[in-house]
Amino acid sequence: MGYFKEDLVHIKGFAFDVDGVLSKSIQTLDENGTPMRTTNIKDGYAIVQAVKMGYPVAIITGGRSEAVRKRFEALGVQDIFIGANDKVAALDQWMSKHELTNQQVLFIGDDIPDYDVMKRVGLPVCPKDAAPEIKAISRHISNYLGGEGIVRDMIEQVLKVQEKWVISKDTPWSSF
Repeated sequence: MGYFKEDLVHIKGFAFDVDGVLSKSIQTLDENGTPMRTTNIKDGYAIVQAVKMGYPVAIITGGRSEAVRKRFEALGVQDIFIGANDKVAALDQWMSKHELTNQQVLFIGDDIPDYDVMKRVGLPVCPKDAAPEIKAISRHISNYLGGEGIVRDMIEQVLKVQEKWVISKDTPWSSF
């Protein structure tokens, strides 16, 4: 199977679950019982950089929060699948739109709803607090917990291997 870093050079698109990946597994509920998610600002920065570099980015979540949609739209993500009961169908739609092959996709998931998607992509990755079944099929188990920088870590690794990670005081930060 080889070392997962060998696969980084082939990645042309990123897809992410939200709960347990871009937000922590433990959430506070508001008075209506709606989860109040927190996201890592460094994950957001890396997503913006990936989008600026031309990588398609997808959010594929079973959650139904419009706040999630607004957050990732603000970062420039155009392919956001909220309430995705069939994550494989969402993945296939996104891959077809961007002419991506399975081997060109990195997906980060953490729990059973991500299992079928992760079995399909070239580089399935999970946080260290993922479900055992997800760890068993991941090419890489990160040292990061969900919501604590795993997305930044993986995007940065891909962009560095592909010589697209820009570090310059002249690189302006801007939101979309």
